[in-house]
Formats: sequence, structure tokens, C-alpha cells
Amino acid sequence: MTSSKFRNVPPPEGGGKGSVYSRFIPREELSSFEAWNPDALSGSAAAPAGTGMPAEEAVIPPAEALAAQLRAARQSGYQDGYRDGLSALDGFKQTFASQITAQLGRLMESHAAQLDGLQQQLAQAVAVCATSMARQVVRSELAVRPELVAAVAQEAVETLLLSARHITLRVHPDDQPLVVQGAAEVLHARGARVIGDPSIARGGCRVDSDIASVDGTVPARWRRASAALGTESEWTHEPDVGDELPPDPDRPTEEDLP
Repeated sequence: MTSSKFRNVPPPEGGGKGSVYSRFIPREELSSFEAWNPDALSGSAAAPAGTGMPAEEAVIPPAEALAAQLRAARQSGYQDGYRDGLSALDGFKQTFASQITAQLGRLMESHAAQLDGLQQQLAQAVAVCATSMARQVVRSELAVRPELVAAVAQEAVETLLLSARHITLRVHPDDQPLVVQGAAEVLHARGARVIGDPSIARGGCRVDSDIASVDGTVPARWRRASAALGTESEWTHEPDVGDELPPDPDRPTEEDLP
């Protein structure tokens, strides 16, 4: 009887040549698969990729974990401090700008007030100086040119309305002939009469009528002139301190009098 080393096994029904070793299995029929590794028997191999099983997590030493936490906390603190510092800097800038603006405003107001005071003092000093000079000029004109009273009287009479009647012109007795001669035309046209009045200082006059009066005396005219200069100064016939008039070469002195 002849024996064979291999037993003949009939192929499956419907199979052809090489069907047992060449059967194709679709991927859809496979639930899970992996490549076989000899190290898998010892359990030392890590879970292969693509099987859906999580890999073993790496264990971090405590020192490294603490160092990482310190670095993260330091970075977070730096960012928080930087942000707070920028915010504080902006607040300081705004506060400083407000303080400087307020200080400059007060300084400018103080300087403006001081400048206004200096200007007022300067204007007052100039007005006083101008008034003093004008007083000297008026005294000089009254002494040197007494005939100017005629122009003053003529202006005072012309100030009255044309309807004024009973016009009386009062002047100093020493000025009466000067006024009668210098303002004769106006006095005749207005029908005015001239009366000597010792109470009227030389160089001035007073005009009275049935409807109004005109004060053309030197003190009244001086008050109006000084008010225009911004001062309130009264007229005095006596020279003020420092108001002495310079000598007039055409004026006779006591030595020339007989």
C-alpha cells in the first residue's frame, strides 16, 4: 500500500485553481486588523497607529512640569503688568496735561491782571503828566495872550440857540475891552451886552439868556478838558510844585518897571 506524506484535500465547491490561497476579502468586511509583529508576543511594543487605540501618554517629570508652570505664570504676569503699566502711563499723561494746563491758565491770568494794572497805572501817570503840561500851557496863554478871551466869549455866545433873547456876557473887568473889541461882530448880531464881573477870573466868561446859560469860565473849561484826558483835576491859579513857567524874554520884569 502506498502512503503519501500529504493528504489530498478536495477544493471547496465552486473553487478553481488556487482559490484557497488567492481569495480576496473586501475592506468593508474587515472590522479591525493590524500587521503582526513578533515583539507583540512579549508585550513591549506600543499600540500601532491606525487601530483606534490611544498611545501610552508620556510621563513628565515634576521638576519640568513646575518649571513650565513658572514660565507660564511669569509670562502671564509680564503681560498683565505691561498692560497695567500702559494704562497707568496713559492716566498719568492725562493728569499731568490737565495740571500743566491749569497752571499755565492761572499763570496767564495772573500776568494779564498784572499787565492790566501796569497799563492803568501808566495811563494814569500819562494823564497826570499831560494835565500838568496843559495847565502850564493855559496859564502861559492867559498871561501872554489875554486877547484870547475874545475867542472864548465869541464861542460861548454862538453856543446859544438863535432863539435866545436877553443875552448877557459877563467877563472880568480887565477883559471887558478886549472882548468888546475882539467879538464886536458876534455881540452886535446877537444883541448881547457885556458886563464886567470881578467874580469871573481872567480868561473866562459866563453867558446868560432867557432860555439857557453857558459856563465858559476857566475852571469849568478845565474840568471838561481834564475829564477828556481821564483825570479829575481842579483848576488852580497858583502854579503847582514844578510848574514854574520859563522866563519870557518879551515879558517885562520888575527891573524894567518904572
